[in-house]
Amino acid sequence: MMNTIVSLEDLDCEKYGQVICYPKYSPEAFNRRVNYMMELDIKALHFRGDKTVREIPVLGKGCTSVVVLAITKDYKKAALKICRTDSDESRISHEARMLQIANSVEVGPRLLGCRNGLLLMEYIEGKIFSEWIMGLSGDKYAHSSLQNALRDLLEQCWRLDVIGLDHGELSRADKHIIVDVKGRMHIVDFESASDKRRTANVTSISQYLFIKSSVSGLLAQTLGQIEVNKLVSTLRTYKMNHSRENFILILDILGV
Repeated sequence: MMNTIVSLEDLDCEKYGQVICYPKYSPEAFNRRVNYMMELDIKALHFRGDKTVREIPVLGKGCTSVVVLAITKDYKKAALKICRTDSDESRISHEARMLQIANSVEVGPRLLGCRNGLLLMEYIEGKIFSEWIMGLSGDKYAHSSLQNALRDLLEQCWRLDVIGLDHGELSRADKHIIVDVKGRMHIVDFESASDKRRTANVTSISQYLFIKSSVSGLLAQTLGQIEVNKLVSTLRTYKMNHSRENFILILDILGV
């Protein structure tokens, strides 16, 4: 599979326009989006990743956007989310606003900029959470590494609860938690986030990690079994009051 870095000036409109203006290419939209990329101080695009658009590799492809790796003018890597041409560009501006709120409590990839249909953010290089856990097998430091990582993740979720921002996808967080090369947790993809509905970040991630997902068995192998009924009861109390005291009770039950 190709792995190519192309400067914005050298972008072939017919070839790479199929990515930048997916799924329906137009010269006008292509030129407009490239100009917006220049405004965001993007120097080049690096076409690599596990997904493809018209046989060109990209970091991600979904029902509303395509994500490609960008190289900024100071030669740093960034993730560029490009709105699909058949999707509403307001979703991108909404996500940018949600990410900005999350960043205020040091959660999520750092927002670098937003232009009509384009969202530029910090690129988090690492593994999705489930893959990272499987990689801990046989590691003599697995127990302490997992404890520290989970506490960090839960603390991030608590901070989001406190400021009133609900991520919206943490009950099925398989693709929404990335662990970087230093073992730090990153909550990503704030497209479904809201500051209008009741927050449920800690309860959702706790259910995902310890009750309702494939990773709960892997966690139990390393950390030991938890008292599920006690956890559920404590989560109900926390749901009524996101106090620090109620949050600490959850951490105690989970042993992190």
